[in-house]
Amino acid sequence: MRSSGIATPGKIIAVHLNYPSRAAQRGRTPEQPSYFLKPSSSVAASGDVLERPAGTELLAFEGEVALVIGEPARRVSPDDGWRHVAAVTAANDFGLYDLRAADKGSNVRSKGGDGFTPLGPDLIDAASVAADALRVRTWVNGALVQEDTTDTLLFPFGRLVADLSQLMTLETGDVILTGTPAGSSVVVPGDVVEVEVDAPLAPGAPSSGRLRTTITEGTTPFGDFGSAPAVDDLQRIEAWGDAQTAGIAPADRVPDAAAPPFELTDELRELLGSVGVATLSVQLRKRGYTEVFLEGVRANRPGARVVGRARTLRFIPFRPDLFARRGGGYNAQKLAFDTVEPGEVIVIDARGERGTGTVGDVLALRAQVRGAAGIVTDGGTRDFEVVAAMDIPTFSQGPHPSVLGRRHVPWEVDVAVSCGGAAVEPGDVIVGDGDGVIVIPPSLAWDVAREAAAQEAEDEWVSAQVAAGASVDGLFPMNEAWRARYEADRAPGGRVDR
Repeated sequence: MRSSGIATPGKIIAVHLNYPSRAAQRGRTPEQPSYFLKPSSSVAASGDVLERPAGTELLAFEGEVALVIGEPARRVSPDDGWRHVAAVTAANDFGLYDLRAADKGSNVRSKGGDGFTPLGPDLIDAASVAADALRVRTWVNGALVQEDTTDTLLFPFGRLVADLSQLMTLETGDVILTGTPAGSSVVVPGDVVEVEVDAPLAPGAPSSGRLRTTITEGTTPFGDFGSAPAVDDLQRIEAWGDAQTAGIAPADRVPDAAAPPFELTDELRELLGSVGVATLSVQLRKRGYTEVFLEGVRANRPGARVVGRARTLRFIPFRPDLFARRGGGYNAQKLAFDTVEPGEVIVIDARGERGTGTVGDVLALRAQVRGAAGIVTDGGTRDFEVVAAMDIPTFSQGPHPSVLGRRHVPWEVDVAVSCGGAAVEPGDVIVGDGDGVIVIPPSLAWDVAREAAAQEAEDEWVSAQVAAGASVDGLFPMNEAWRARYEADRAPGGRVDR
């Protein structure tokens, strides 16, 4: 095994759960951090191969931020914890779910194998970045599968260092693996996993570089001594991330075909309309949904809001023969606007091409007369001022006078589309306001709406404290003392002195 380019740590300490998105995926949010140890012999370098042991099936990756201790830490405070971190880098906390039962929670065999802790390739000077301004991303075979930032952590880095230092001395070179966000899943022989940690907003945008690991198939079977690898459907679901990806239909769930159809009720519509897109995006992010914002799409009229279910329309790039065949007459564009149902939002996939109009005054008026909830396009709007002044809310990339045939061919309706880089299926819930537009899977709509409303109530309370002169330190986010005051304040008849 090649060196990682990082001094072999005396000890490697890993955190179980630390990102809200991962906690939501697991269905549990810890009140305090918990840890396990990994042997230094598990360290590997970028470019190394990792064997999936023969006879196993559930080798999972976990992209993480690794902290490298500088000055030894013993009984330090959370405020001082970050000062004892010399550097950060990328890590991949590989685990073999086939051996979890054998470990009984210790993770010695399931996560302690040779090569199960790749680190590197480069170190980022901790003094050059803020602890809450780091980003971790993971790719499998070139596809981005994990992305999160350290401003969302349940337990900030300084707190982890302080907590561990209460019982043990963290020595120079020790490594703390700080948890993985949602998106961890199974890899198979032939897959290539890459992890990168960076600080995109720091001067020079320092990066660890991509930590690359190639998975191969092991050929040496386990012996007939010790606990043998074993998996069940629960382990498969946890390893893959969900039952659907694992190819398992949970016994305690009604099959989708028999489930009652989703309905965007007036109550739900009102609840979604009462909270901001920014707040909804936080709740979706906690559940691992990070690519749900329609990039570049903005309200044509200040103050416009939209809530509705998606009616999709897809354009393809202009080609004279295709436009001659599909662009004239009662084409897909006219069909979408002429048949949109009350409460639906027409969502147009224009490939982000803003160099021509994708909707004008006549079609927008037709949608308004039909009772559509709104129009969303990642392209341009013709007759911009007229359309913006209509009652129907419209969202686009801005004005453009050209007709459709300059860049687009209207192709089809009622299919999955990409609008502003986000996947939108017919029937998805669309919410838009001054911050932009977001898409919500129907199965999450009620939970996301309720929790967003609770979050906004909390944020409003925090704003009141700040307006009254309170410092944001410990208040945003709330520590235990502020949390207790908030809970007391919102209790029936409750009010505490400020």
